[in-house]
Amino acid sequence: MCRLFGLTSAPRRTRATFWLLDAPDSLSRQSHRDPDGTGLGYFDAGGAPHIDKAPIAAYHDRAFAEEAREVESATFVAHVRFASTGSLDIHNTHPFEQDGRLFAHNGVIEGLDQLDNHLGEDRSLVQGDTDSERFFALITRETRRHDGDVTAGIRQAARWIAANLPVYAVNLILITPRELWALRYPDTHDLYVLERPAGGQHGSRHLDHSGSHGRMRIHSAHLADQAAVVVASERMDDNPHWRPLEPGELLHVDPDLHITHQIVLPDPPAHQLTLDDLHPGAAASQKAA
Repeated sequence: MCRLFGLTSAPRRTRATFWLLDAPDSLSRQSHRDPDGTGLGYFDAGGAPHIDKAPIAAYHDRAFAEEAREVESATFVAHVRFASTGSLDIHNTHPFEQDGRLFAHNGVIEGLDQLDNHLGEDRSLVQGDTDSERFFALITRETRRHDGDVTAGIRQAARWIAANLPVYAVNLILITPRELWALRYPDTHDLYVLERPAGGQHGSRHLDHSGSHGRMRIHSAHLADQAAVVVASERMDDNPHWRPLEPGELLHVDPDLHITHQIVLPDPPAHQLTLDDLHPGAAASQKAA
């Protein structure tokens, strides 16, 4: 299953070190369940987006594969990919960038020919062949139609997909230089949020999150003295305040770390997919590690 991670410390910038694919497994074990790509998105001090990503195929010799980068930003999004749609190619590796925003997705959307027809000329926003980037293009178009209102863009795009296309899951994280959005839909995959005060629950510690499956780790000494909001596919430490997003819940963290949330999709998808409905590759990508 793809792993999502997002963090915002806005309006202050945070220096953080990310490790992706930090799993101490033998190559023989990795070859059965290793990710198909890793990516990290963030913004420089001028607000320009940066993406560091690579398609890493499971059949490559990459025992103890690790990518570590120390970067500074007010917002981050990271993704570890298990391919369900699209080849192992840099253009299919998350995060994606459109209109200066960064986006990562976890799930499966089918009916892509219908989605392409609905996108029309906005299909040109898509450089790869994933369902995820098409979904992002629809969000981008709806955001433009709503005068830059990203919340409305996500809501309208997700509602159209839920009503018209076969859906397994559409969990997402989207960031701008100072804002973060997250959507969980439907109840297929978990997505958690943690409102972290400076120093964490003990008031004096830096941030050091590690996923239980060893796919992702983040360390930030800066967050010993500044607050942050974290969104992740799994609880990444023993903090008791991790909260699962409700199915259909859209979360927004504004430039001052104020959180709003709303249920934008109260009903299940009109065409809900199960694992049995997916082709074998897609089904394997959606199972928990």
